[in-house]
Amino acid sequence: MEAALASVVGSVVKVPFEWLFDAAKKAHKMAKMFPTLHSDLISTLESLVPLIAQINHTGTNSVSENFTRRMEDGKKLVKRCEGKLNWIKKDKYARKIVELDKSLQRLLGLLNLQLGVNNAVVVNRIEAHLVAQNQNQNLITTWCAVPDLPSNTLKLDEPLADLKMKLLRDHALSMLVLTAPGGCGKTTLANMFCHDPQVKDTFQDNIFFATVSNKPSYLVVQELCQHAGFSVPALENEEIAFSWLPRFLREAGQNPLLLILDDVPSASESLLDKFDEIKIPYYKILVTSRYHFPKFGPPYNLQGLTDKDALTLFRLSANLPNTSCDIPNDLQKQIVDHCKRFPLAITTVGTSLRNQPMEKWKIKLTELSKGSSILDSEKNLLALLKSCLDDLNKEMAPVKDCFIDLALFPEDQRIPVASLLDMWAELYEGSNDNMSMVNLYELTFRNLVSLVVTRTRDLDGYYGEHFVLQHDMFKLLSIHASHDEDPMGYRLIVDIREDKLPPWWTEKKQKTKKARLVSVLTGESSSTEWHNMDLPKGEVLVLNFQAKSYALPKFMKTMHMLKVLVVTNYGFSLAELSEFELLCSLSNLRRLRLERISIPLISKKIIPSKSLKKISLFMCNVSQAFGNSSIQIFETFPYLEELHIDYCNDLVKLPAKLCDLIRLKVLSITNCHKLSVLPEDIGKLENLEVLRLRSCAGLEKLPGSIEKLNKLCFLDIYNCSGIKDLPECIGKMNGLRKINMAQCSINVLPVSVYDLDQQLEKVICDEGARNFWESVLSNPDKITVAKEEFNLNWLHRLHI
Repeated sequence: MEAALASVVGSVVKVPFEWLFDAAKKAHKMAKMFPTLHSDLISTLESLVPLIAQINHTGTNSVSENFTRRMEDGKKLVKRCEGKLNWIKKDKYARKIVELDKSLQRLLGLLNLQLGVNNAVVVNRIEAHLVAQNQNQNLITTWCAVPDLPSNTLKLDEPLADLKMKLLRDHALSMLVLTAPGGCGKTTLANMFCHDPQVKDTFQDNIFFATVSNKPSYLVVQELCQHAGFSVPALENEEIAFSWLPRFLREAGQNPLLLILDDVPSASESLLDKFDEIKIPYYKILVTSRYHFPKFGPPYNLQGLTDKDALTLFRLSANLPNTSCDIPNDLQKQIVDHCKRFPLAITTVGTSLRNQPMEKWKIKLTELSKGSSILDSEKNLLALLKSCLDDLNKEMAPVKDCFIDLALFPEDQRIPVASLLDMWAELYEGSNDNMSMVNLYELTFRNLVSLVVTRTRDLDGYYGEHFVLQHDMFKLLSIHASHDEDPMGYRLIVDIREDKLPPWWTEKKQKTKKARLVSVLTGESSSTEWHNMDLPKGEVLVLNFQAKSYALPKFMKTMHMLKVLVVTNYGFSLAELSEFELLCSLSNLRRLRLERISIPLISKKIIPSKSLKKISLFMCNVSQAFGNSSIQIFETFPYLEELHIDYCNDLVKLPAKLCDLIRLKVLSITNCHKLSVLPEDIGKLENLEVLRLRSCAGLEKLPGSIEKLNKLCFLDIYNCSGIKDLPECIGKMNGLRKINMAQCSINVLPVSVYDLDQQLEKVICDEGARNFWESVLSNPDKITVAKEEFNLNWLHRLHI
């Protein structure tokens, strides 16, 4: 037996082993910083000494490369612990020390078993070691015991009550994913849940708290089994570990069982699968993760702090009011405001100011008020936030690019998804709306953004009611990433809201020559010097401003590669736009989006543009441009293929000349309540494929010429309450495949709808109209009854 073991481990293991043993004994700083961990590691190494000697006695000269490497890695780890460590590195290395100790203990058990030592002795030794670990208050709990709850923790009564409601009530979920960005308090809330009297009364001592992080799945199972007191061999791979999992859950689950899987990375979905497969009575799993894991149902999103809770957490972190000096409330609140209500930022800054003199507090406020990001001064916070992007590797590079591109838009504002889709469709080769939406959902699943959809049903590829929200801290992260991940300077962000040019302005040629994506943010009275920028390679230009009047910059004339222009006014009133004629000088401009703009009259001297394919007007005044002037916007852009008009309150009727846009494929008009009639000659739009007239309450009828729209496949008149009848000739529309007529006042269908029986694929209607359509369609499965709930809170300025 000894010879067989020696062939695996080798007789000269003494040498690499002594490397580690000697380094550990001499690690004075490590012993001081991690007293319990150091003591445990030395104890484990001492237990290995006689066994190493016994192996060495065999006289074999082979050595296990894996063993040697493990010892070398251990020695390097010990040396790293001798350096200066911040709290993040301290936590990181503490975990690594525990992992090394566990690895050595598995080796200890294997050697004892192989060398004929009594198995019970080995098990008792390991269990005694685990008990000693769990009894120590200072030990980072890796052996599945519930961590102690700090006395100065912010109370999270509302989310705690929500968790209990979701997991403890009758017929509750068996698995719930608690999700939020890193540093928002997921682990703290899960810990509170374990310590709650009702939870403890329900599960007694059958509560397991396993930190998953990036450790292999088999180690998680090993720890659970060991904490439960099972005598298990070293589990070397997932297959072996998962064969033990049913036994653990069955035996531990004889009584109500609560399992906390903390800090589960997105790559560990298979581990959750295995835990979820086993169905036993009253077995609950609470998962904490930065990732949503949509496969396991809707997650519980831990919401951000209120202003009151943010201030309370800051005072707890700064040990107020127990500090030696009296810190004014105004000073406290100003510092907290710079922390963006982000828990980790609050605790980081608060802890750094604990017991510091007043002058130090004032210096900190000055640092945060200089206009530089809090991430510039708090490197630990930046490191943690960057870790949220770690799993966006090469395969996820498009997702990471999407995240970084969000830096082009101002903080504390909702970002229209339609703007992003326009950008990405023209910017990234092979991109389309479906791919871009998948990338956005990936960012949502990772809590890097929030996606708000004002209506969630039957939008049929329309994203005019989708908006992206981003926490201010992650907006700062996207800006930092735009610098770190974009060394060539393809993205350029010019923020001159403070009426001063950025420091690099004197070197603007070097900053602008290569820029492909450009964002300019200006205030009410910003300097116009930036109008001299030279952007020869600019393909996307995002102009964000807050003013009553705004002139398009003249440098646009030289942006010959510009494909997408987004102009957004964030002021309270609509802005008068001038220099509109510049648009026609852009030979490659394909997509234009204007928001909160009063569109001017079009000059008679203007040269029509042949490149522009899509115009989106959101909350604009259009009466001048759509009026009876001799030149109208549609004559200026005769090659339009898509026209989107949303929330334009002064739109009463569409001009007849709109129907001269014979290349138009999509006409989408939503929430224009004053629109009363459509042009009678709408049938001239022979290439129209989508006609969307959502929530146009003043619209009374559809013109009869609609029968000529043979390519129209989708007719959407949702919430057009003024429309009482469908056109008698609707049965002649050979291309029609889908109708949405929910929340309309149509009580009778024309006889011609019977001709649509075979070609229609979907009809969306109210419950009252179902009977009409059931008599028309031979397949009732084509009918969907709409039960839509929505709100318009997103229209207000949002702060998340």
